[in-house]
Amino acid sequence: MLTTVRSIPFSLLIFIFISFLFSSPSLASQSDHKYEADEQVILWVNKVGPYNNPQETYNYFSLPFCHPQGHVAHRWGGLGEVLGGNELIDSQLDIKFKKNVDKTSMCELELDASKARQFKDAIENSYWFELFIDDLPLWGFVGELQSDKNGDNAKHMLYTNKNFIIKYNNNQIIHVNMTQDGAKQVEDGRVYDMTYTVTWIPTTIPFPRRFEIYLDYPFFEHQIHWFSIFNSFMMVIFLTGLVSMILMRTLRNDYAKYAREDDDLESLERDVSEESGWKLVHGDVFRPPRSLSLLSAVIGTGAQLATLIFLVIILAIVGMLYIGRGAIVTTFIVCYALTSFISGYVSGGMYSRNGGKNWIKSTILTASLFPFLCFGIGFILNTIAIFYGSLAAIPFGTMVVVLVIWAFISFPLALLGTVVGRNWNGAPNNPCRVKTIPRPIPEKKWYLTPTVISLMGGLLPFGSIFIEMYFVFTSFWNYKVYYVYGFMLLVFLILIIVTICVTIVGTYFLLNAENYHWQWTSFFSAASTGIYVYLYSIYYYHMKTKMSGFFQTSFYFGYTMMFCLGLGILCGAVGHLGSNLFVRRIYRNIKCD
Repeated sequence: MLTTVRSIPFSLLIFIFISFLFSSPSLASQSDHKYEADEQVILWVNKVGPYNNPQETYNYFSLPFCHPQGHVAHRWGGLGEVLGGNELIDSQLDIKFKKNVDKTSMCELELDASKARQFKDAIENSYWFELFIDDLPLWGFVGELQSDKNGDNAKHMLYTNKNFIIKYNNNQIIHVNMTQDGAKQVEDGRVYDMTYTVTWIPTTIPFPRRFEIYLDYPFFEHQIHWFSIFNSFMMVIFLTGLVSMILMRTLRNDYAKYAREDDDLESLERDVSEESGWKLVHGDVFRPPRSLSLLSAVIGTGAQLATLIFLVIILAIVGMLYIGRGAIVTTFIVCYALTSFISGYVSGGMYSRNGGKNWIKSTILTASLFPFLCFGIGFILNTIAIFYGSLAAIPFGTMVVVLVIWAFISFPLALLGTVVGRNWNGAPNNPCRVKTIPRPIPEKKWYLTPTVISLMGGLLPFGSIFIEMYFVFTSFWNYKVYYVYGFMLLVFLILIIVTICVTIVGTYFLLNAENYHWQWTSFFSAASTGIYVYLYSIYYYHMKTKMSGFFQTSFYFGYTMMFCLGLGILCGAVGHLGSNLFVRRIYRNIKCD
């Protein structure tokens, strides 16, 4: 037996381990979504929390609802589901396939002063709860506030009866719905009979279309969404045409001067004396940038993130990932680990081409920079969630799983990518020789300084994604299912094109100002898009949401900071790589001696 175990390849063991971690154990009927008549259908209770604070969620039984007797079955989902703050618990309600249930008692709920205070606080804060039947969600409010005719003396009313309406097609559940009634005033010492009913209704809707009821077509496919795509597309056409017309015309004139071989001495001296702009810095433009290791790391990480986003969007379009709980998060983590080779390849090649020697430091920085930035923010948020006792707190075992994925998949692939990048794409190939003594940079107008160019560079890319950010933010923070990944793909491609064009223009202006420090400027010029998105998130928080409290505010701005960091690094890398191709192109056609 020992010999057999040792003969299993290590990669296969890793695959089995990861598959086990990402699997969601369930009953056979729930895995294939097919039931026999009178077969038990489990109602899973998940979480409860204030409606206006989506991330502030707690265990369903943190409120004194009817608690199941004896052993309580838990359903632990995949990695993405746990990170999403889900903990499904069997309610033990007697629900059988196609069997109607008249009003039946769940339990008798007696409230003491503490429990009554809990329910009153929950009702005042508009607490909602989430349930699942056959992986289909149900939502409801704990209760409601009722005021008298004068609007005074609001009463806390607790819903005591749940009506489950389940539609089925043949042997599969298609739709689930829940209504509540029997509202009774919350009072200390009162006993409530908590009841439920179940009604089964046949339907002809096919199983593949059962999730469509959760999609808000009027919101996501509104005319403004189509108009925003058209507007961004026209911006791309205008911007690329402008860049082609202005830059190519200017460069063609510059090349014409350099190409003249039959000028007399006087004409040549006049051209040399009038020579200015980007041609004068040909001996310094390919000088290695400051903090080469850090720049290589962020460029490699940004290239990886660009590939990652494109891959996840394609998978979401093909596989409809929005249907599964946490499927997007799981896909994102797995794809991030598997695309780490790209970050190592791009970073290693760039570091080697610029004469970097300490490539191990560069590799470690590339593999750990973005993950550990997110880990640092996540650690703070997790501490807050633990303090509040929220389901948003990430369990220790889940953190170990994420660390194992990074240590045994992401980091080795980044290391492999660095080695390949250094050997295949690391030879210096600059069109112009770098001079020994750096050229002094003259003072220019304020609008030609790297700081201004960097800040202005992110405006147009932000403008191209502004409307889509509203839809993304609304879906994430306001309980809407984002499903229009075709729109997202178009916006992502537009963002890439606009970012490259704007950064090329900024780089050209900087070089014309005889400033050869274009590497970091091109990165920050594109990365500033993340700053504008973060500023927009502040506006969105105050004007479009009703969030409140330290917990939700911390999570909102913490998650948004992670998103904007990733967006900034992605755009910065795309802008730098585009500018790098542009700079090499223009200096390849001049005489650099």
